[in-house]
Amino acid sequence: MQDILERAARIRLVIFDVDGVLTDGSLYLGDDGQEYKAFNSRDGHGMVILQETGVLLAVITGRSSEVVRIRMESLGVAHVYQGRRDKLPAYEELKGSLGLADGDVAYVGDDVVDLPIMRRVGLAIAVADAHPLVRQHAHWSTGTHGGRGAAREVCELILEAQGNLDRITTRYL
Repeated sequence: MQDILERAARIRLVIFDVDGVLTDGSLYLGDDGQEYKAFNSRDGHGMVILQETGVLLAVITGRSSEVVRIRMESLGVAHVYQGRRDKLPAYEELKGSLGLADGDVAYVGDDVVDLPIMRRVGLAIAVADAHPLVRQHAHWSTGTHGGRGAAREVCELILEAQGNLDRITTRYL
């Protein structure tokens, strides 16, 4: 676990996949073709408080959805890449625009399409219900499933590793 905390202490950017990470992976489609997704509010709060410490957040997702744009805007996530089935070019573009090295980045994924990025970043994280190959290549796996608190675990891991978790949580006591 010490290695994971050391990796997490370096993180300046966390990139999340959406379907299966920030949601449980279910896609709800209405008769009109409208897409619906359920996001966990505690995950969202974790993302907000992590950003308060200066850690940047981004999403890179293979699907395009207005609900993702709206949810990320509400959380203050400025870097949103949608419709990127090949996620690696978006990762390289984002990393370059922010002047970051691979070791400065954490990526949270759940399926094999996430592996090209996960194999490069300083902290590769799989959600608990990720594909077995993704868990095999992750540095760390959450104890909870995607869309069910996994993103909050990631945020709190980084807050703890960077010495900010107690400061953030004590304001609620």
